[in-house]
Amino acid sequence: MYSNTEQRHLFEQSKHYISNEKKVADVQQQIADLIKIIQFHEWKYYVKNDPIISDYEYDTLFKKLEALEAQHPELLQKTSPTQRVSPDLADGFPTVKHLTPMLSLANSYNAEDLNGFDEQIRKLTGVEGDIAYCVEPKFDGGTIVLIYENDELYRAATRGNGTEGEEMTHNAKAMRSIPLNAAFSEHGIYKAELRGETLIRKDNFEKANQKRATQGKTLFANPRNAATGGLRLKDSSEVPERGLETFVYQLSYATNKDGREVLNHFPTHHESIEALDRLGFKVPTIERKLCKNIQEVVDFCKAWEEKREGYDYEIDGMVVKVNSIDLQEECGYTSHHPRWAIAYKFKAKQATTRLLNVEYQVGKIGSITPVAKLEPVALAGVTVSSVSLHNEDFITSRDLRFGDTVLVERAGDVIPYIVKAMDELRDGSEKPIIFPKFCPSNTKEQVELVREEGEAVWRCPNCTCGVQMLQRLIFHVSKDGMDIDGFGKSFVERFYHHGWLNDISDVYNLDFDKIRNLEGFGEKSAQNLKNAIGKAKQNSIQKVLKSLSIHHLGKRASQLIAGEIEHVLDLKDWDEERFLSIKEIGPVVAKNIIDYFSNTTNIEQLQRMEARGVNLHQTEADKKKVLITDGILSGKTILFTGTLQKLGRKEALQLAEAEGAKKLSAVSSNLDILVVGEKAGSKLKKAQDLGTVQILSEDAFLKLIEKEF
Repeated sequence: MYSNTEQRHLFEQSKHYISNEKKVADVQQQIADLIKIIQFHEWKYYVKNDPIISDYEYDTLFKKLEALEAQHPELLQKTSPTQRVSPDLADGFPTVKHLTPMLSLANSYNAEDLNGFDEQIRKLTGVEGDIAYCVEPKFDGGTIVLIYENDELYRAATRGNGTEGEEMTHNAKAMRSIPLNAAFSEHGIYKAELRGETLIRKDNFEKANQKRATQGKTLFANPRNAATGGLRLKDSSEVPERGLETFVYQLSYATNKDGREVLNHFPTHHESIEALDRLGFKVPTIERKLCKNIQEVVDFCKAWEEKREGYDYEIDGMVVKVNSIDLQEECGYTSHHPRWAIAYKFKAKQATTRLLNVEYQVGKIGSITPVAKLEPVALAGVTVSSVSLHNEDFITSRDLRFGDTVLVERAGDVIPYIVKAMDELRDGSEKPIIFPKFCPSNTKEQVELVREEGEAVWRCPNCTCGVQMLQRLIFHVSKDGMDIDGFGKSFVERFYHHGWLNDISDVYNLDFDKIRNLEGFGEKSAQNLKNAIGKAKQNSIQKVLKSLSIHHLGKRASQLIAGEIEHVLDLKDWDEERFLSIKEIGPVVAKNIIDYFSNTTNIEQLQRMEARGVNLHQTEADKKKVLITDGILSGKTILFTGTLQKLGRKEALQLAEAEGAKKLSAVSSNLDILVVGEKAGSKLKKAQDLGTVQILSEDAFLKLIEKEF
């Protein structure tokens, strides 16, 4: 329907109108532009199931058009999106008329909007006291219309254009959540029209994408895409396989056998939903509430916004409805929406923006992490301008390019990530992202990067520019290293750039007369830092070992090794067999330690540290035998869910078990830790509901076991 060129043009126009950058003096032209833009986005959302702007941005465009038409009624067009519900008809399915037209909902985004809605209801009805509202989830799936005649499912259709939709009864009958028979006749109803939402549970969505990945198929961007596409499946046998379910949220039409309307058989919306529940339909239960006043509505909506991530299904808001059917009739309708209902929209989890550049960060062990620089975009309550791209495989698997319009998602407290590139918006100016072959921070010489077998990360194996040393210095003085109180990252960076810190031995040879004269310092702060460094010199050697930034050498392994040596430099004489004789020390850790102590520069650094007062001899704390129960995760049970970006599940479990953890196969009251990757499913919700499980991101897990990838 729209060429790629047209799509790019309309997308750019959208951004200009949303940001008020579009300066068009001719009002008639503005209205024409907005109509065309909105119709395009409706096509992308409803027909192609591939939106490229957020709901909030769409609402902004819609409100601009509404305002212009209100100011210039002579320019109002019958085909304007404000005069009819969005088109949603696709070729290949017969169209059928709904018994009652389906209208859109007005939107609200905060408590003020909801209070304003309540005031409007009072004006329309003349009610002075509290008004009761029924609040239920605004499901993010595909709308479905069901018609029952003589207690049997007669027909099912998609939402369509609000007046007619695509008939897909064969797919509805394949959904076990939709009854083939329902005893409407017990309520004096012969013909009934129901409205609902077809969804895919988050965990089933994850399984569906995993299967598509193995089949080499394009992944669904979100559960809504998978659900709306499922309504249009040609083969109804595929419906159960996709895991489609339907929630019913409204009885919109009801007549008896004589054709007389009997919708008022249920005096309230709440009672009609309760009746549908009893008739065997899947309806909102714990997520639905009958509120006695608007303040209860506000509190309930805010509570669900906080816990939406733990819910089994995708929801993008709550729907607030006047509970009394009589009051609903008094409120009436506009041409676009019922006056007695409003949607409370949650903050967007997804948004589109442009990928401007990629910067490469170098870690303390040389790991190269690509970071995307984006045009700033508001997302789930924060402004996002940088997103980690994790590694080269992440970039190539998503075919990301400079200049791409990308879909960014932020779910709950998980860091934002790029879901996909919007390749249909490419104009040919986009450039491939080529991962560097040489260290990106070293501008003086070319140091070729290496990628070890079985790892996803490229590393700089021989740092000559100092970036890795700076990161090692920051780690060395940190709480996880030598724990030098008050020696923060900013101090390390200042001293490094002054030339006072060239390696970690220099930490113990600082000139405090110079430090006292630095801006922000003084006699007291300089003395406090000197005392903290003096205290750190007496640390156990297990702390010293851990602070050296030897790859994979964490707290547990440092404890085990410290108990076996009298002096740190004894390790330069150890071979692999000696390391492997210690239970829990594996060949990878052994090789990394051997490599470190085979380097004369490292040996000289340790000798300087000792000469400057740092203890390298075994202490009483080191002599204590480290029992298996002393691991960081000893006695803890652990489970992984979702897609991990830096580790495979097997590798993550091995690291956890090396720290004493025991794997569980399901979430239960016996689970201590759940590590959550991208697209976490129902396990996350169950863990949140229990309230006793520690929930960690992949990065938090790696930090806990003190591993860098």
